[in-house]
Amino acid sequence: MFARSLGEDGAELRPLEPRHAEELAAHMDRGRDFVGRFIGLADAVRDVPSARDFLADYATKTATDTGRVCGIWTDDTLVGGVLFRTMDVAQGTAEAGCWLEPAAVGRGLVTRAARCLIDWAVHERGIHRVEWRVAAENSASIAVARRLGMRRDGVLRGQHFHRGERHDIEVWSVLAPEWRAAALAR
Repeated sequence: MFARSLGEDGAELRPLEPRHAEELAAHMDRGRDFVGRFIGLADAVRDVPSARDFLADYATKTATDTGRVCGIWTDDTLVGGVLFRTMDVAQGTAEAGCWLEPAAVGRGLVTRAARCLIDWAVHERGIHRVEWRVAAENSASIAVARRLGMRRDGVLRGQHFHRGERHDIEVWSVLAPEWRAAALAR
């Protein structure tokens, strides 16, 4: 297991594993309405057993190198996470995502955590293209994509059905050469 510091404020990025099911369920209870505005995680993780199932699915993805999920902790409390929903090492592609409970918003945690995850994917796993798919109405997540140096590739009109409504999905991406060049400039 590893933990990576996300800065001087004591925030850490750690793998989320099935043993964290109670923490994930409690975290989702604290932020369900906020998290669920645009993504299905809040509906999928309803209690400890469903949290365990979600984390077990990602443990399988980790074992098969097809995805990852990491939690963001502040003061030893799970407040959000970043993940690779999909990862195809042979093709060099991955789709990143994130979530955060309201109490942790506005501190740059998702941007810092996503930066760690993308660094790992590009430098350790040889990923060439990282995508960020986001509901067009989710301005906070779009702002993260911009801060990560991603470019907007386009819009998938009416692509996502969530909580009874169709949403346009913006696709943002960064390529490994762009990521490396931006890292040199930081």
